[in-house]
Order: sequence, then C-alpha cells, then structure tokens
Amino acid sequence: MKVVLSIKPEFAFKIFDGTKKFEFRKSIFKSNKVKSIIVYASSPVQQVIGEFQIETIHNHDLDTLWEMTQEHSGISEDFYYQYFADKEMGFAIEVKNPRKYRKPKCLRQDFNLLPPQSFAYWTDK
Repeated sequence: MKVVLSIKPEFAFKIFDGTKKFEFRKSIFKSNKVKSIIVYASSPVQQVIGEFQIETIHNHDLDTLWEMTQEHSGISEDFYYQYFADKEMGFAIEVKNPRKYRKPKCLRQDFNLLPPQSFAYWTDK
C-alpha cells in the first residue's frame, strides 16, 4: 500500500536531489501496511513528481527527533521548531530509494485523487 503526501515543492525536490532524507509530519497514517510514499508537490507545481520507500518512521520528542535528523533534514532548526510549535512529539519518515519520475504525473488523471491536505491512501489496481 502507498500513501500520497502533499509536500511543498522546495522540500519535495530536496528529497530527490538527496539533501532531504527525512519528511516531517505532525501526525502519521495509521496503517502499518504502507511501504512507500508518492510525492505530490503542492502549489504552484501541483504534480506528482516521484516516490520513495519508507526506511523507518521515527516518533520522538522534538529535541530527540531533531538531534537524530538534523544533518539530513533539508530544513533549518528554526523552521523545524516553528512547524512543530504546538506539538510535544513529532514524526520523521526516513526516505529510502527515492525515484523521481522522468515525466511528472497528474494526481487527478493518473491517480484519480484530489490533492490531500496531509495524505491519502492509494493502492495499485
């Protein structure tokens, strides 16, 4: 099973150039059957640009999570703490085998989905 994640373009492209190896989330999908992530680069790109497998999903207090991930976070420490401002715990999805599509895909036409606020489950048919 896969999950489609909406990710801001500046961060989505960093996943595929190798400078961002963790995708941070305030909440996470419940299914443990999710093995990979389809990356939807949100506005203004509004395209599915690739996918990656999940190595591990880390869930820790904010200071521990930052210590573990900062080197390959792809974001500044200030941005990290602003993002998690109202949380005590956070999630970091560890990226494995990122694969950028040669040609971006359309979320509606190719996946029959609308852009998710956070994530949407998707299964190959």
